[in-house]
Amino acid sequence: MKLFVGIDVSSKDLQVVALDSEDQNKRLINDSFVNDLYGASELKKQILDLAQNKHYDQIIIGMEATSIYSFHPAYFFQNDEDLQKLNVETDVINPKETSRFHKVFEESKTDPLDAYYIALYLSFGHYRVSIARQDNYLALERLTRTRYELVQELTRTKQHFIEALYYRVNKLITVDKDKINTPLFGATMMSIVTDSKTLDEIADMPTEDLISYLQVKGRGRFSDPDTLAKAIKKAVRGSYRLGKVMTDSIDAVLSVHYNMIQSFNESIKDLEKAIDRIVDALPESKILESIPGIGKTYTAGIIAEIGSIDRFDKEEQLAKYAGLTWNQYQSGDHSNEHTPMARTGNRYLRYYLIEAANLARLHDPVFKKYYQKKYDEAVYSPHKRACTLTARKLVRVIFKLLKDDKLYRTPRS
Repeated sequence: MKLFVGIDVSSKDLQVVALDSEDQNKRLINDSFVNDLYGASELKKQILDLAQNKHYDQIIIGMEATSIYSFHPAYFFQNDEDLQKLNVETDVINPKETSRFHKVFEESKTDPLDAYYIALYLSFGHYRVSIARQDNYLALERLTRTRYELVQELTRTKQHFIEALYYRVNKLITVDKDKINTPLFGATMMSIVTDSKTLDEIADMPTEDLISYLQVKGRGRFSDPDTLAKAIKKAVRGSYRLGKVMTDSIDAVLSVHYNMIQSFNESIKDLEKAIDRIVDALPESKILESIPGIGKTYTAGIIAEIGSIDRFDKEEQLAKYAGLTWNQYQSGDHSNEHTPMARTGNRYLRYYLIEAANLARLHDPVFKKYYQKKYDEAVYSPHKRACTLTARKLVRVIFKLLKDDKLYRTPRS
């Protein structure tokens, strides 16, 4: 016999309904507890009392993923020493899954009802993934998720920087990249854009002086500084001129975005150092790093979200957890050729898998061949679609390697 404990979590309280497999209509617990250590401990006591009286084979405690509010209750119940002596599983559920389940019954949405349907959802044995137990995984998750958020912010800031730069010197954005073959966000170009020199000063500067300026900023790394200097001067001269008020405004915006970009880059480096210290201690890291190209950072992001591979029975479960699934549309003899990816699942895991797959296809012939095949087949957004499908293949490989506890070996052709 099993006990199912459904918890509807808010910032203030825990609405709880407990059912067992013997009689799902009888609510063994139907109460509200404060969302703090005292409230969780009181609920734990009631669960232990039920377990002592009924001798359950398994106790499943489930709650929806509700931003930061579900973290502490889930962590408490999963790691409590008294509960660990019993066969207790703690699940954090995608709210979309329970919402679809709830709609079948067409009842009003209230917190006690939500808790009841969470418990009922658990009793139906629907696909669930228990939270990672070890602190190392959770600590790594905090770091890798923060890194993800900073990378998103960095990308947005760079887009705003490019937009402002187009107002300031539009030809620098649209010029042929073969002529200015240095990265826009490299130290040299950023110095040119944000330095104290005005664009007119750069345009009027003798080519020899600009070459020297570029060599100093680029630390002598340019193979053809003469061509680069001429291309930059041409781009600056061909750009539209703005009035002083508008110019000062754009320069202020560029300066702010430049400082933000520098700050984000430094913060990401600091996080990656902290990530490296934790991931090196995890046994799964060597397995994932054996896949060519992935490296420590993406290995850490994947491990942090997967946790123990024992949480998953099949690779399809892992793919669904990551949101790397596609909805099939078919009616009669018609089947839609373009099947969009299901926008559900763990977006952090999906991001790290796709980024890792993009690196793996550059370093491993098997992934490269598969990527190219999917690229050639794609009708829309070939690179994006091929990377995503390659990430789905990577899921199969990672699942197999972790389950078998083996390093990756590139198959011989």
